[in-house]
Amino acid sequence: MSRPTSSQPDLDRFAQRIDELRSGLVHADPFQLAERTAVNYQPVQAGRGEFHFDLWGRPVRLDYPDFVAYSPSTGEPLASFHLALLLYYFSTADGRPLSNRWIAFTELPDGRFYTQAFQSYTGQELGRTFQNDAARFIQAARSLDGSPGSIGDASFAFQALPRAPLLVAFWQGDEDFPASFQLLFDASASHYLPTDAYAILGSTLTRRLISAAQALPRTTP
Repeated sequence: MSRPTSSQPDLDRFAQRIDELRSGLVHADPFQLAERTAVNYQPVQAGRGEFHFDLWGRPVRLDYPDFVAYSPSTGEPLASFHLALLLYYFSTADGRPLSNRWIAFTELPDGRFYTQAFQSYTGQELGRTFQNDAARFIQAARSLDGSPGSIGDASFAFQALPRAPLLVAFWQGDEDFPASFQLLFDASASHYLPTDAYAILGSTLTRRLISAAQALPRTTP
């Protein structure tokens, strides 16, 4: 799998292994996959069924054994990079319980080599958007159904996949230091996705928070 680069993650390159990932899953036991990934499996007929779960809080249907993903509300197939993310999740998940302990990107496998790049398109981007405005960050996070955490001056956890949570932590700045943001992951993270996938999740969550902030009503000083 490709490594995170100094720019945004390469979604096209990330999606190039879809066929390979799919071929590695077609003969897997769907009930075991459901248990390892903490999703619901519904048999449809002999040898066929559907996995149902949420991606960023939105329902997804993943057909078995074709491993094609759809939005149940629209019936439209998901974009290739979303499908690649799901296939990596199903291929990697081993059922390890979540640790409920947060770690930095640098603690993921090979993460320390790409921490600076990851921070540049996540934490630094959030810092440029929210600056020292804790209230605006809190509003944006709540609008995305973030769950309040206890790290930093404000933090919120988001469920990308059933066993792939992320937390965004905010530290208030002062006259000496600017405000700072950091994305964190459950310590069990490597049991569910490769590091590149977490780079994409971090970038995705950053864009979602920035979009949410831009949609907030403007307040006058």
